[in-house]
Amino acid sequence: MDVFVQIIVAAISSGTPLLFATLGGILIERSGIIQLGAEGLMLMGAVIACMTYLHTGNLALTLIAACAISAVLGVVHAFMCVTLRANQIVSGLALTLFGTGLSAYLGKSITGQPVAGAVPKVNLTWLEDVPVIGGIFSHLDILTWFSFILVIVLHLYIHRTSWGLHLRAIGDNPPTADVMGIRVQSFRYGYIIIGSMLIGLAGADLLLVYSPTWIEGMTAGRGWIAVALIIFARWNPIRALFCAYFFGALDTIGFRIQLIGSEVPSYFLKMIPYIVTILVLMFLGWRNRNKPSGSPESLGTPYIREQRF
Repeated sequence: MDVFVQIIVAAISSGTPLLFATLGGILIERSGIIQLGAEGLMLMGAVIACMTYLHTGNLALTLIAACAISAVLGVVHAFMCVTLRANQIVSGLALTLFGTGLSAYLGKSITGQPVAGAVPKVNLTWLEDVPVIGGIFSHLDILTWFSFILVIVLHLYIHRTSWGLHLRAIGDNPPTADVMGIRVQSFRYGYIIIGSMLIGLAGADLLLVYSPTWIEGMTAGRGWIAVALIIFARWNPIRALFCAYFFGALDTIGFRIQLIGSEVPSYFLKMIPYIVTILVLMFLGWRNRNKPSGSPESLGTPYIREQRF
């Protein structure tokens, strides 16, 4: 039972950055804009978080800085996709390449410097004696608890509020939404910026909690897994929670196999989450080949107001 609890705790720690990135991607893609820049945004969020914390030692400023740089990059992506109506896939890939290169350049001077203990834990001592649940939830950090709250808030926002109805409308049928008085371009700008900030926060969480030292390319493809998780979760925040922790568990299991002295090369064990990602995508594509994908109907399609009729 102790091993099971340890695996769950490690899965939550590993999956929380994926959860933040997936939630940000869901917001962006629900508005009808494809987001393939998660890898670059996470790297920029991580490197800026590391630089800020090493210079200030202030967690609040660190998180604000990570979100701010991601918001700036989100504005660039929104300008390209919404205003200029550029190809959304190309814009997202360019964002990833730019973020990867710039983060590597900025992080040269801080490589290897530790930032351990930056995020405090919420110690629920009254929960410690509860079997299993106490071992899992009694000592989680504040960013993990924030991710739990964020999942609930976004789910209620998307499915239970008029603003969420507007979000779904501009993603499914922007011409109709425009006719009903919803400012499609303004909404898309806002959701791209907010979603990008959450993805940047994912990079900060990865650095401050999961791997508290800046290393070039430290996301190791997690941004791409987050893109896949959006599809697995069918653009639903509640499903995103379980998908993120499932892939976090896969990452943890590979590490545990190394600890028990397995002769399987570590390179193959590190491939487990990515192999499973490919297999799950293939399975879902085959199983749902004759069913609606669940994606916003206008995802990836630029909206030209003059052509709404």
